[in-house]
Amino acid sequence: MDTKDTNVAAPSAKSASSRLHSFIVRAGFGLIYAGLFIACLALGTIPTAVFISAMSWLCCYEFFRMVRLDGKVPNEFLGLVAAVLFPLSVLVDAVWLTVLNFLLVLSLGLWYVWSPRTRMADVAVTAFGPIYTGYMLSAVVLLREAVPGFEGALLSIGVCASLWISDSFAYMVGSRLGKHKMAPKISPNKSWEGFVGGLIGSVLIWVILWATGLYGFDLWFAAVAGVAVGVMGVFGDLIESRIKRGVGVKDSGHLIPGHGGMLDRSDSLIFGCITAYLLLHIGGVL
Repeated sequence: MDTKDTNVAAPSAKSASSRLHSFIVRAGFGLIYAGLFIACLALGTIPTAVFISAMSWLCCYEFFRMVRLDGKVPNEFLGLVAAVLFPLSVLVDAVWLTVLNFLLVLSLGLWYVWSPRTRMADVAVTAFGPIYTGYMLSAVVLLREAVPGFEGALLSIGVCASLWISDSFAYMVGSRLGKHKMAPKISPNKSWEGFVGGLIGSVLIWVILWATGLYGFDLWFAAVAGVAVGVMGVFGDLIESRIKRGVGVKDSGHLIPGHGGMLDRSDSLIFGCITAYLLLHIGGVL
């Protein structure tokens, strides 16, 4: 009887130890990533642009690696160059985002004309890669540039934090209370209870931004923005999960222990930050 009880308890203890180790690794590397991100936002527009440019390159590289598993052959040179240049172009003028879009489409059109073996699917994924990563993430640089000084640093950090906290709240609530699956065929661990918890976390950060009195928006705007950014962050997560599911991989890469690739770490930012930037413009804050 004693032997049996010991044998049952041992795997449980080992499992608990493994979970604790995984949590520590995930939390540690998550803090390093967030610390570097926040430091660049605090230092100003140029460090932010450089950091986001590097993020975009990594995200686009991982995206191209995944679509190759699906039989697509993207032009990685054109795609990765565009992904890097989109965030950096904001340092010159926001109009360069449009210029780069034009040059990307033109270059891909010429590539398609001159390369008989190139398929339209290859052209499409080459265009989607840098637009999905570099172009969308450029909103972080635009946001940081729009408001100078401490106020701009706090606002851009707050927007990113609303998505990070949303992810954390969704995980905590979903792991404890999640019973109703949100998208079981795409992201089996995501629940509606976690979704609501994530929205609460996002709104909480936006209410803190409102409470500072630095940005001139009211409580209702904070609540609406918190919900909208939180929802779009979830959409970003689901879109990336669908891409991974389509090519049969669990993570986009292995760059960040406990998190996967840079695209895994950035999926909610891709859609959440540009949503925040547009709402702040519409609301007259920027």
